[in-house]
Amino acid sequence: SWPTRSRCRARRAERAGRSSTVGGVDVTPMSWVQVVVLSIVQGLTEFLPISSSSHLAIVSRVFFAGDAGASFTAVSQLGTEAAVIIYFARDIGRILKAWFNGLLIKAHRDNVDYRLGWYVIIGTLPIVVLGVAFKDLIRGEVRNLWIIATAMLVFSAVIAAAEYVGRQNRHVEQLRWSDGLLVGIAQCLALVPGVSRSGSTISAGLFLGLDRELSARFGFLLGIPAVVASGLFSLPDAFHPVTQGMSATGAQLIVSVVIAFVVGFVAVAWLLRFVAHHAMYWFVGYRVILALTVMALLATGVVAAV
Repeated sequence: SWPTRSRCRARRAERAGRSSTVGGVDVTPMSWVQVVVLSIVQGLTEFLPISSSSHLAIVSRVFFAGDAGASFTAVSQLGTEAAVIIYFARDIGRILKAWFNGLLIKAHRDNVDYRLGWYVIIGTLPIVVLGVAFKDLIRGEVRNLWIIATAMLVFSAVIAAAEYVGRQNRHVEQLRWSDGLLVGIAQCLALVPGVSRSGSTISAGLFLGLDRELSARFGFLLGIPAVVASGLFSLPDAFHPVTQGMSATGAQLIVSVVIAFVVGFVAVAWLLRFVAHHAMYWFVGYRVILALTVMALLATGVVAAV
């Protein structure tokens, strides 16, 4: 049948290391060098407010003349989210225990960890709704490098403004359900490559008056359900991209997740120590320089936007 012949062509092309067309989609097999490099980039940038998805798109197009794709990005994020889960294992266990106890025993509902459990649930709902509603747009049109560079530049101003006006006089005991919802809405901005999940959630926390370390910690906890669900949902498409892009084998995806986990664990530990004592302006400067560099490459035709 035609689908069987198409799959055979794709497998032959993968073994030969060249692209093929399956169902009208140009599919290029990823090399091991691409997998290793992009996984390290994912691990290094996922937790920094500089946008991991934009870095994967930029690195893959500048150095590998192709786009790893939103699906590979989502699957590799499973590794970095595993790093967050391990790093915050005690906090997650404490929050889960308090949340279930609060459901069963009314007297336990004043516990701050019980409330945190609800805030994470409330904050996750917006990105679930928008992520499903705009999944095709996220995987396609918004991965244009002009959009990515513009988002990096514009949101740099937002991060700088949040750092400048944030009072940082509210702590975990003062969190409210509205904070969870507003930070969750801000997290939706990260659906656009170039914004940054940590950048949007930390900025929202700073605008709400939360201290910088709490903003980072709550943002990481808030991202766990959304990123894990996105990675599992995108797993089939990483093998067979729904838009033009690269496809990975099962072994490559496993290695990618492991590399992203190891590098990501180190990165999240470093970032939490950094934000406790340093402002976000360092990342703002880096974002501006990178965005202007990408725009220059696009304007001179060195790199293609799509």
